[in-house]
Amino acid sequence: MGAVKKQQQQPGIARWRFALVAGLLCLLAVALVVHLAGLQVLPEQDKGYRFLQDQGRARTIRTEEIAAYRGSIVDRNGELLAVSTPVQTIWANPQLLKEASAEELRALAAALGTAPARLAKRLEKYRNKGFMYLQRHMTPEAARKVLSLDLAGVYSKKEYRRFYPAGEVTAQLLGFTNIDDRGQEGLELAYEQSLAGESGKRQVVKDLKGRTVQDLAVKQEARPGRDLQLTIDMRLQYLAYRELKKAVAENGAASGFMVILDTHSGEVLAMANQPSFNPNNREGVKAAAMRNRALIDQFEPGSTIKPLTALAALETGRYQPHTPINTSPGYIRLPGKTLVDPVDYGQIDLTKVITKSSQVGITKVAMDLEPDALRELFYRLGLGEAVGSGFPGEAPGILPTRDRWHPIELANFAFGYGLTVNAVQLAQAYSVVANAGLKRPVSLILDQGKSRADAERVVEAGLARDVTAMLETVIGPGGTGKLAGVEGYRVAGKTGTVHKVGSDGYADNRYRSVFAGFVPAQDPRLAAVVVIDDPSHAKYYGGEVAAPVFGKVMTGAMRLLQVPPEQIAPAEQQLATQLDERGTTS
Repeated sequence: MGAVKKQQQQPGIARWRFALVAGLLCLLAVALVVHLAGLQVLPEQDKGYRFLQDQGRARTIRTEEIAAYRGSIVDRNGELLAVSTPVQTIWANPQLLKEASAEELRALAAALGTAPARLAKRLEKYRNKGFMYLQRHMTPEAARKVLSLDLAGVYSKKEYRRFYPAGEVTAQLLGFTNIDDRGQEGLELAYEQSLAGESGKRQVVKDLKGRTVQDLAVKQEARPGRDLQLTIDMRLQYLAYRELKKAVAENGAASGFMVILDTHSGEVLAMANQPSFNPNNREGVKAAAMRNRALIDQFEPGSTIKPLTALAALETGRYQPHTPINTSPGYIRLPGKTLVDPVDYGQIDLTKVITKSSQVGITKVAMDLEPDALRELFYRLGLGEAVGSGFPGEAPGILPTRDRWHPIELANFAFGYGLTVNAVQLAQAYSVVANAGLKRPVSLILDQGKSRADAERVVEAGLARDVTAMLETVIGPGGTGKLAGVEGYRVAGKTGTVHKVGSDGYADNRYRSVFAGFVPAQDPRLAAVVVIDDPSHAKYYGGEVAAPVFGKVMTGAMRLLQVPPEQIAPAEQQLATQLDERGTTS
């Protein structure tokens, strides 16, 4: 009987145990669902939940950089000079890419345009790293071919590449950016902060292969860089570059540079250099070709300084344009050196001293001047100090000062030796004469161009006009700068032929040919300086080498700027014809 009761109790106990286990399993499932809901759906009320959620996001959500668009550079008329274009950069995680098969790596190398062996060598080099560039700055189409291989560990990102439409014509002025689109030279470097902009940030979801599958949010918008508008007029820039390149080639010169200023505003309208380079492809370019010689190179200006010495003489009140100066017997002895004219000009006036570029005549004038007065005038005209262009490496020039000037030092100073200038400084000094004694700040950036109200009077108007009249005779039949003439316009200017310094002092057979001037002489619009360095052919005088470049460029410039031709008085032409053509040198 007892055994029967025991057998009857066994099924009841089994059912109870089954129900208990089933209930526990259901509770466990419900708890699991609640837990998952807490992690994925319900409000974050538990620190543990938040930790796990953060860990999940950390494995799928990434913060990426949004590249900022670099500001464009344009000329005064809005023509593009530098612009950034979107490109794709391919990069890889070598830890993931090393799992690729040999066939996949060969296909990757082919898509990248590189040899499989070279790719393998680079992967070996970065095998312990988590990042490496495969190819920078690919076109979107080329990048798609790489990404279409769908290899684990291969990714792309958007970047920008700088492009210079004018190429070598503006290369030294603009400079260039590096592969990260950061300014390295020229105006790209000088205005890096405003051009570069500021990168942004965005959150994205990535899959197990590191590919972006969803954009979540932009945490910080990219701020594009500011555009930069230059004072340069590309019509004049192309013209100056073409004629300068031609002159350097024809004369076998080592280099050359030219700068053109707007006399009304002080704005730089053209700045050309030779030799040049292509900023879009700098492979094999020599450092010397990257130098903006018009602002960085400083040189002795030679005879182009003589009109400024004549201006200092006029300021004393003891000299007038027709004050006679005896240059006989064609040379003058100073302690340590004898200075010689090509012929004995005899007694000539101050104007003809400039017309003929008489070394003897200007030396006699200099000996009658106070050295400090001469230096002070040069400084007023802008020599010996930076023009404030903001260009990296701008040369301030050298304007010496001495407690006591020896006669030969003063004579050299008066005709352009013993001091150095850059081309923009010399052009600014001539612009002061062109502007009847008013000096205006020089500017490369259009927004910084100064108005007429910013002009500073540094020379009396009447004296500046007297010097202008002297400079006009240099371009006449008896002057040294006849080849700088511009048909239909009166031109004022001065030639210079400067001996270059060698290992043993001034070389007898190496020269720098210079011309400085402005046009139209009566109501000047443009002032310009041309320098041809080390011409190797038979011609080397400034009047033969540099002056023709000025004449050709200014002829085209007057047409491009639509400056009306002048009415040149017949009497002036007759006077120019009567000038003696003997012994023109500089």
